[in-house]
Amino acid sequence: MASRGENRRRRNEGHSSVNSDQCNSPAEIYETYLGRAIAEPATQVLLEHAIPHPGERVLDLACGTGSVARHVAPMVGASATVVAVDINPDMLDVARALPAPAGATIDWRVGDAVHLELPSSSFDLVLCQQGLQFFSDRAAAARGIKSVLSPDGRAVLSVWQNLKLHPLYEALFEATARHLNVPMSEVDVSFSLGEAEELQSLLTNAGFQRVEITARSFDIHLPSPDRFVELTVRGAASSVPAFARLNDGARSALVAAVSDETDRVASRYRDGDSLRFRMSTHIAVACTEMAS
Repeated sequence: MASRGENRRRRNEGHSSVNSDQCNSPAEIYETYLGRAIAEPATQVLLEHAIPHPGERVLDLACGTGSVARHVAPMVGASATVVAVDINPDMLDVARALPAPAGATIDWRVGDAVHLELPSSSFDLVLCQQGLQFFSDRAAAARGIKSVLSPDGRAVLSVWQNLKLHPLYEALFEATARHLNVPMSEVDVSFSLGEAEELQSLLTNAGFQRVEITARSFDIHLPSPDRFVELTVRGAASSVPAFARLNDGARSALVAAVSDETDRVASRYRDGDSLRFRMSTHIAVACTEMAS
């Protein structure tokens, strides 16, 4: 096993391995590192359950840098509507700068999922990938999702399963919470809606008539394993308040301390120039009416 000094040397040597990201924003880091390695395969799983149809009116809620919107646009076609909403304008700036896909033109909008300013019954399909757990009022957001759906519409949402199923992130967040002297709940937001029963109740209480939840797992290949902590913390600063409020000096100090503590766990998943591990999600398909 490499020493802590050796691991620091590797991290320094690999410092420019992800698009010279020291000058990049958290949103750009997210797209380059987390978006391409995690959001892209997660999108494929989400859309397998959504089964978008040509001509459908689609809302991608908490769209981030737009993985779901870009993949669904060609599936629904040029005559369809795709609206992509996120509360973070920096994420939308990155999304707009990426090449436009074929099919529907994507309407990128800044918006708050808890206070959706969209007409009632204006969408046939609402997609929300790994966003619901971040909303300040999940119940209000779920009701808002239902309100913008047509009478026979459906929402397809994904949320990560329990943190205990993700030991690499568990080690990262435990060390982070300890060094920041904050509760785990302030740093593990991504995994904070991990129980299927809670997700089921949330959607049922919002008025959905039929809710089906499926557990799915898939493999992730993250590049630059020696910079896993740094790039994850910097990318997560786009959505996790505990990371977002750190200045550059505090963030660098945190990364150095936490990297040393997580190296032993990360080494289990190292495969050459990448980290390879499984991630597990719940996919909820929630319909506004009962099956006929």
